[in-house]
Amino acid sequence: MKRVISFSALVIVICAGLFAGGCATLKPRTAEREPGMPPSAMREFRAVWIATVANIDWPSEPGLPVDEQKRQAFAMLDIAHDLNFNAIVFQVRPHCDALYASELEPWSYYLTGVQGKAPEPFYDPLAFWVEESHKRGMELHVWFNPYRAHHPVSGEVTESSVVSTRPDIVKELKGGYYWLDPAKKGTQDYSFAVVMDVVRRYNIDGVHFDDYFYPYPSYNNNEDFPDDDTWAAYREGGGKLSRNDWRRENVNVFIKRLYRAIKKEKSHVKFGLSPFGIWRPGYPESIRGFDQFDLLYADAKLWLNEGWIDYFTPQLYWPISQIPQSYPVLLGWWGRQNRHNRNIWPGLYTSRVADDSGALENIGQIQVTRGFLPDSPGNVHFSMKALLDNRGGIADKLVEGPYMTPALVPTSPWLDNKPPVAPKVRASVDGDNVTVSWTPSTGEEAFRWVVYYRRGDEWRYDIHDRDDRSYTISPAPVEQPAAVGENTEEAEVVPITLIAVTAVDRTGNESRPALITLGE
Repeated sequence: MKRVISFSALVIVICAGLFAGGCATLKPRTAEREPGMPPSAMREFRAVWIATVANIDWPSEPGLPVDEQKRQAFAMLDIAHDLNFNAIVFQVRPHCDALYASELEPWSYYLTGVQGKAPEPFYDPLAFWVEESHKRGMELHVWFNPYRAHHPVSGEVTESSVVSTRPDIVKELKGGYYWLDPAKKGTQDYSFAVVMDVVRRYNIDGVHFDDYFYPYPSYNNNEDFPDDDTWAAYREGGGKLSRNDWRRENVNVFIKRLYRAIKKEKSHVKFGLSPFGIWRPGYPESIRGFDQFDLLYADAKLWLNEGWIDYFTPQLYWPISQIPQSYPVLLGWWGRQNRHNRNIWPGLYTSRVADDSGALENIGQIQVTRGFLPDSPGNVHFSMKALLDNRGGIADKLVEGPYMTPALVPTSPWLDNKPPVAPKVRASVDGDNVTVSWTPSTGEEAFRWVVYYRRGDEWRYDIHDRDDRSYTISPAPVEQPAAVGENTEEAEVVPITLIAVTAVDRTGNESRPALITLGE
């Protein structure tokens, strides 16, 4: 589904009385272009998490026939595309299992109903999701849980589980959970190998971790993580850090190592982290709540400060006006930690939406994000099921409101700032219809295309998917200002005078426009 918009509709004024006093104006990001060229398309990261753990989103239950799994995937991808989303965050490793063909970990219980059993007839779900997302012009980010080894909702521990095959790196928690010990080098090497295997073998756009590092206390009946043996070994080896600092350093070393390895293997693959939304209570001063720094041993502030990520998605799952965990207050604080100017695209708890007011809260949070981050806005929605169910009318409100305008993913210039080559373009006129066609130039493969066209003094644009090669622009009446005394009831069809087409690469860089003048 294509939606054509007017640039005059892109200016959104956010009254910042909600959070700071004053106003902020969002305008479409505009590249430096020569006079007569179109302004650039809007930029905004619009992503949705598709959770596979406990079959939250996909597939709807374990052991479904392959055709039904694909049908459900098509429905989700088509809805995301129709709502003008441009990225999917797909959970491929809920807990040391795989929703893809892996020689390192067993097939997921959530896929086939039996851990270690491949789908029949065989297909590779991750390869399928990557290809189908790319066909629709959406990025595909693979979402890993780096340390969770077994979840009780997936049944008994099997012979193929890491609990059985690598007991040297696994800790048993209360209530049926198992966890990899982040302090063990074997753990770090194991999870590192799993992530890098996917980076090497699949045509992905990003690697994504959520908020599970050391386990939440509730996973172990609020008892301390059982790592007395590794802690004792560290101290006996001359370690000087406190126990909490040591735990945090275990995670820091892994995050830094993985970021560098991804960049070395495939520099265009983004690394994104989605930590709990509060770093520590009191940061900033009005904030209260869970302390991930001292309970999950996750120093998310450090990772952002040091630039060990390409995008940062703190889970800001609280309302704008909830003072102890206020969405804009937390977003502003995280923004001030962004020393390397990485992309910050907060997570929204869209699954909490139950009615019209909840949907409007989500819309308001998107507007706040745009106000704080006008150069590179974006949000990630948890999770897909809320959009499928259109809870509180959220899907309708998104596409009729902030997501009415199709948008390109913001650039990541520290990864790649070289634009692709412009395509070769031609146009034909049939009555009032104009058909524009384009052919890729030599060089890197384009990920998306933007067709710009001008009627009168107004530029419009439409974003097209990877495999598209033509677009027919039908006549649209445009009301023109009338002189005093003239009849203004009839609208005039204003002809298209200029067309421009650009190529967009997979990191969001846009080529120079290939321009065609009509009517000469």
